[in-house]
Formats: sequence, C-alpha cells, structure tokens
Amino acid sequence: MLETALVQDGNGNPLLRDKRNDSREWSVVNDFCHQTYMPLSARPLTRGLDPNATIRTLKIGRITFSRFCFGTPTRADDFDPGSGKIIVVNTLRGSVRHPLGGKDTVDTRPGNSYVVDCSRTAYWNIADGHDLQLNLTIPHALMEETAARWYGFVPGDDLWKKRMVFGGGQSAWLSLLDYATRSVDARHDSIADPLIERRIEETICLELLRNWADCAGLDLDTGARSAAPHYVREAERLMIERAAEAPTIAEIATRLGITARSLSEGFRRFRGITPHDFLTAQRLDSLHKALQTAGRGETITSVAMARGYVNLGAMAASYRKRFGESPVQTLRNRSAHG
Repeated sequence: MLETALVQDGNGNPLLRDKRNDSREWSVVNDFCHQTYMPLSARPLTRGLDPNATIRTLKIGRITFSRFCFGTPTRADDFDPGSGKIIVVNTLRGSVRHPLGGKDTVDTRPGNSYVVDCSRTAYWNIADGHDLQLNLTIPHALMEETAARWYGFVPGDDLWKKRMVFGGGQSAWLSLLDYATRSVDARHDSIADPLIERRIEETICLELLRNWADCAGLDLDTGARSAAPHYVREAERLMIERAAEAPTIAEIATRLGITARSLSEGFRRFRGITPHDFLTAQRLDSLHKALQTAGRGETITSVAMARGYVNLGAMAASYRKRFGESPVQTLRNRSAHG
C-alpha cells in the first residue's frame, strides 16, 4: 500500500514528470522543506554528508502531500510554530524518531503514522537515512473548520498538543491515503473533479480528527459540547429550529434574556466559533435540505429568498464552500433523481 504514491496515478501513469523530484544539494532540500512544511532546521548527523533526497509534492485541496526523505541520517528541528501547520508523517520505509510526551520518544516504522500540531507544540525528528515518508501538511485552521462543521465546536489544546502514533497495517487511514493518491490524474497532476477533491480533503480531516480524539480521550459527540452552559446549548437549539426563518444573533440573545456580547463570548469559549458562524452553517444546511426536496417549479431564487437570502451571489459562494457543489447542482441532482 502506498508504494507508488505520488509516483504513479491509479492507471499507472507517471506523476510529477515536469517537476524536480530529487536532489543532492542541501540548499534545494532545505528550500523544499520550508515551502512544503514550514521553516525548520535540518542538519546531517554526520558532518559533511550530502543528501540523496526524494522531494515530490502536490496538493489535494488545502492538504499538501509529499513523498520525502533526506537520504542520509538527519535531524530536523526548530519547526516554526507561527506557520499554523499540522504534519502527519506516514512512514513507508526505514524508521523516524519523534517526541511523544516528556522525555518519551517513538520510532515509527513502515505502516505507522505520527501526527503533531506544530502550531501548538514543539517538534523534532531524526531520520535514519534509509527512511521514506508520505507526509501530509494540513493547516490547523482547516482542522478547526472541520471540527466546527461536523461536531459544532473546536477542540482545545488538550487535543492539539497531543502527539500520537496511529494507523498501521491495513488501517482505514492508510487505505484512505492510498485512495486519495490513486485519484490523482497524471495528465494534470491533480484530481480532475473538484467535488471529489473536496470530499477527499474533508474525509482525510475527519478520519484524522477521529483518530486524534480517540488517542486524546475526547468524545467528539458529547465531550466538550456537554460542558457548555445552558444558554449556549439553548441558542444552538433555537438556531437549528429557526434556521429557515433567518433570525439575527440579537434576536436569539433577546429570546434567551442575555446580551449578544455574552452569547458571542460563550460561543467563542465553549465552541471556538462565533454564534454567527454556527447560524450561517445551520441556514446553509436548511437551504441544502430544501433544495434536495424542492417541488416542481421551484427555483434557486424562490427557495433561497423564502429562507431570508437576499445576496444570492454571496450565498452561492458560501454554499459551494460548505457542500462542494453549487445550489444549481443540488437542484439538478434532485431533479435527476426525482
């Protein structure tokens, strides 16, 4: 599994033919690391040794995939926390040593995956020189968006500071990465269908989030959400029930007998998002369901305006970002199956 990741597409056609895929120059390898991962420091464990590096990379959505090795025993550290990036190291060959907690370390071997949020905790690794990795670089913000969209809150640092090893063998995680890399079309060095690309990006983030939460002992369905105060949970209930009516945040706050500022502070503290973000998501979900069940003769305009949308252009942009397709596509698919 993953033997040909970023080397061939699913049809066996060679990928990344027009890009530099290897190097024996530290300046080139360091520049690749800075661009693909983040600013960091890398040095050979034996002074004077040149790299024999594999440096292949492409993006699937907002996730950067890289097939990488230094080709000589190397220590990498000083990963820049300001980059806001998460790294997932999937070891294909050899071994790589990583920190866990305190003075504990772990050596990942073929089939192991290791995740670290470099925006939340320090990181270093030592590659044995015979290693090869398929790495993922994921913006921290993308993981937060995924958590908020699917679970209604953004986990705190108890999750993001947790370094962990997961996957292994024929795990769903490795199968997902194999599917993602085989979906790339060698003619474009990308996934031809933007909807599939969007779905792969989201599925990868969800699967990573699930594994991460399991390791951290966080119940994504009930953990942080149940700890929120009553007025936050009641606001969520009202916004879900009244999404089609397009209520304002001020109206919701008044209904609960609190100020809009207090409601906003509660959401930021216990959900990691604003009440406006939550309400926007619920309104889009309501619109999505309405378009899926729209009757004969109903249009995008009629359905959207009945739910309080006035700026249809802005609505369409937000809709596409959330669902990976336009409102027209949703209505057309409903019509095709109706």
